[in-house]
Amino acid sequence: MSLFLVNRYLGEEEDGSVSKQSRSQALLAKLQQKAKEKQKQSLTGQRQHLPEEQTVQRGVGKKRKVDKDSCQEPQHHKKRNSEGVPLYVLDSENQDEPVEEKKKKKKKKKKNQSDSSVEGHSGSPVTGGDGQEDTGGEDDAEAENDPPKKTAGKTSAPTGFTVVGGFENKPVQKVHRVLPQWLAQPDVIHRDIKSNLVPISDISGLCAPLVKKLQNHGIRHFFPVQVGVIPAILESTQQGLLIGRGGYKPRDICVSAPTGSGKTLAFVIPVIQVLMERVVCEVRALAVLPTKELAQQVCKVFTSYAEGTTLKVVMLAGQRSFAAEQASLSEHRGGMRRSLADIVVATPGRLVDHIDKNSGLCLEHLRFLIIDEADRMIDSMHQSWLSQVVKAVYRSGSGPEAMSLFRRTEPVYVTAASLSPPQMPLQKLLFSATLTQNPEKLQQLGLHQPRLFSSIHSHSNTTPAAPTQKQDRFDFPQGLTEYYVPCTLSKKPLLILHFILRMKLSPILCFTNSRETAHRLFLLVQLFGGIHAAEFSSRLSPGERKKTLKQFEQGKIQLLISTDATARGIDVNGVKCVVNYDAPQYVRTYIHRIGRTARAGKAGLAFTFLLGVQEKNFLRMVGEAGSPGIQKQIVKPENLKSMEARYEQTLQELADVIKGEKAK
Repeated sequence: MSLFLVNRYLGEEEDGSVSKQSRSQALLAKLQQKAKEKQKQSLTGQRQHLPEEQTVQRGVGKKRKVDKDSCQEPQHHKKRNSEGVPLYVLDSENQDEPVEEKKKKKKKKKKNQSDSSVEGHSGSPVTGGDGQEDTGGEDDAEAENDPPKKTAGKTSAPTGFTVVGGFENKPVQKVHRVLPQWLAQPDVIHRDIKSNLVPISDISGLCAPLVKKLQNHGIRHFFPVQVGVIPAILESTQQGLLIGRGGYKPRDICVSAPTGSGKTLAFVIPVIQVLMERVVCEVRALAVLPTKELAQQVCKVFTSYAEGTTLKVVMLAGQRSFAAEQASLSEHRGGMRRSLADIVVATPGRLVDHIDKNSGLCLEHLRFLIIDEADRMIDSMHQSWLSQVVKAVYRSGSGPEAMSLFRRTEPVYVTAASLSPPQMPLQKLLFSATLTQNPEKLQQLGLHQPRLFSSIHSHSNTTPAAPTQKQDRFDFPQGLTEYYVPCTLSKKPLLILHFILRMKLSPILCFTNSRETAHRLFLLVQLFGGIHAAEFSSRLSPGERKKTLKQFEQGKIQLLISTDATARGIDVNGVKCVVNYDAPQYVRTYIHRIGRTARAGKAGLAFTFLLGVQEKNFLRMVGEAGSPGIQKQIVKPENLKSMEARYEQTLQELADVIKGEKAK
């Protein structure tokens, strides 16, 4: 519409074709410049204004055609052509704009004519037409640009919104597990015990009295774990108890070795040798164990090798009254407390009781903190026993004796100030058959530059394939043969009877998942007759459990039915066969159960009764844990038929016995 009005206003002129052509070029140049500016806008603005720019360019091309034809065609024909140019559809608001442009151009023409008349009187050439044409060109550009702005404001979407789309499914790179160097590259311990025995005389650093005592106990050779760990502990004490090697704090030691590989003796021997040189009696070694039975066993080993020395060993596991344990720890002479213990063996709960009640247990001179069955002790960290032990060790650093020469402050950073004056270090010794490789769990122990001795290390632990393992891998005893027996729930007791009466497997250590199951099975076997059986669980007092274990070691008991109370660390002599009456839920439990046999390089058998729904998951769990292979053992139904009649009668008797017990 604006083109039509401009053409109508200008009319026919002599140089119209030339002037119109230059005006069109100027207009095209301005449009191209504005198009470049629009391209620099955001992606949203470009997508919205792209159709408009194309429309403007088409309009310019048609405008040129109209300008050329305007010199030859009448005005009404020009109007028809200009209306047919598809520049923009003008709304009712836009229809007033050409009228305003027309009035402006009339005023400008009158002004130019008056200027030209003044110049004409002075004899200068007339330039009003050129000025009019230039002004009209600018007005045409404004007239061309204004309508698109208004139309774009009404028809296009508002700018400033993020355009959604263009997403590509990119594979997410897996984060590979990277173990700390001390976990990824441990000191490897040989798995084969029999082929790697070392004479005790070949271990440097052992004192003559201990060598003689080892020989008196029938020990002529050390196992691989003892060959590696004993010299490492002795090396950290070459400068005595007060300072470590070179004045630095010694490294903590972690040991992961299979059950029955001699881990207990690996820390008993060096601790006894180091403490034999002490002058004043103070608690300098503390061994923490998860169960009373295991604490009693370790205390027995410490006592046997401390015999003939001035060292005193005390056990805090609830076997005696609290007052009796308190009296064995210290005494008061001349108004001063004197320690009566050099080595303390304790369970976590009882240890915390003595610390909280200030019973005379002083740990300010503690040199060795031994944590046996470390993986289970980590699981019991909710008792916060370790933090209380550490607090008791460094108590002198915050008390009135903080400025004394022998003060102990909890180390934070190794600096020149922290090493002067030197203080007695606290060294942690961790032992377990199923030590976790989870750094997050091990971090709870606050280890100092730990050194790991392990028999389960493989080069695959440091490769990217290692993270595909769902659980840690463990080492199984060399002389162990594993079997699983498919069965039904009702046939389990018959299988136990078949193993003892027909297969002559005795003695058998049988594990159940609960003390109720253990008690029912014990009653059933006792009622069936022909087998000397006993149960071992928390139903019995400590004294009764100790007596039962002793009878089992002596061969007086053919079948010992136990919960997991004896699964960890208990060294029971003469166990040839272990039976998992109930399949264990966790692989660590399985490893500790079967570890009660095939100890110290001997041979042993392990059977696991599996229901049909348990086979797949159990076999996968054991395979992922590193089992060398578990064989299938099938017991034919006809082998059990001869005992079924007596078994059914025993079940009825068992129901009556259980009713009588509940009535009590």
